[in-house]
Amino acid sequence: MKTPKRLQPLVDDGLIDEVLTQLMSGKEAQVYVVRCGEEVRCAKVFKEAKQRSFKQAVQYQEGRKERNSRRARAMAKKTRYGQKEQEQAWLTAEVDALYRLAAAEVRVPKPFGFVDGVLLMEMITDAEGAVAPRLDDVTLTHEQALRYHDKVIKDVVRMLCAGLIHGDLSEFNVLVDAEGPVIIDLPQAVDAAGNNSAAAMLERDVNNMRAYFGHYAPELLKTHYGKEMWALYEAGELHPESKLTGHFDFDTHIANVDELMEVIDDAKEEEAERQARMRDDEDED
Repeated sequence: MKTPKRLQPLVDDGLIDEVLTQLMSGKEAQVYVVRCGEEVRCAKVFKEAKQRSFKQAVQYQEGRKERNSRRARAMAKKTRYGQKEQEQAWLTAEVDALYRLAAAEVRVPKPFGFVDGVLLMEMITDAEGAVAPRLDDVTLTHEQALRYHDKVIKDVVRMLCAGLIHGDLSEFNVLVDAEGPVIIDLPQAVDAAGNNSAAAMLERDVNNMRAYFGHYAPELLKTHYGKEMWALYEAGELHPESKLTGHFDFDTHIANVDELMEVIDDAKEEEAERQARMRDDEDED
C-alpha cells in the first residue's frame, strides 16, 4: 500500500521497511501493519488532539508526574507552549506505560520505540499467525471464560502493583492470542497513588471484565475483585502474586444521624470561633 504521510519519515530513517496494510482506525489513532527487517510489527499513529474524539480528561491525567518544573508551570497555565507539552505528555503516556508494564510482566504488546507521534510495537497474533482478534470478537466456553478472566485479573493486580490503572479496560481493548488475553490501548493509564478517581476507575475496569466474562460464566457476576484488590492496595498488602478470592465484606454500618449532626454543628461552631478570632486580630492591627 502507499506509505501514509505520518509514516514516511520512519521509512526514510530505515525504522520501517514497508507498510503492509492498515489494521484499524480508532478514536485516538490509526494502526498499520509494517515490516521492520524480517519482523512484522504494528505502527500506531496517534491523531492530533483536534482530531481525537477521546478527550485528554483531567480525571485521567491527575497525578501524572512532570519532572520539569518549567513544563509543569506552562501546562498548568495552559500557555501555547504548555498545551504543546501537555499533548506530548499525553502521547508518550502509552509508551511509558507499556515499558513499565512489560517490566512488571503484564501481558501487553512489547514496545520498540516512539518517534514523531508513532509508536512501534509488537503485533499480537493468533495461533495461525494472523492478527489476533479482540476479546469482543471471540466466543468463549465456560472454562475459557474462567481462565481468561483469571488471567486478566492477575494482570490488573500486577498493573496496580506497578502503580497504574488502565482506566478504559473493556472487551474492546483486550486481544486474544494463542496464550490468552493481551491488554492494549493505554494512553489514558491512571496513576494509582496520585489520582483521586483511581479507586473508581479500577473498579470500573474490573467490573467491565466481570460483566463480559459473566456472559459465559455467570458465577463471576457475584464477585467483587475490584473492591478486594483496592482494599489490599490501600493497606499495603497487595503483591503481584496475591491470591484473590473475589469476596469483599461491605460495610453494613448504619450511620447515626444524630451523631453526624453533632459533628457538623461542632465543626460550624469551631469555624465561627476561628472567623471571630481573625476579625479580632484584624481590629487589633
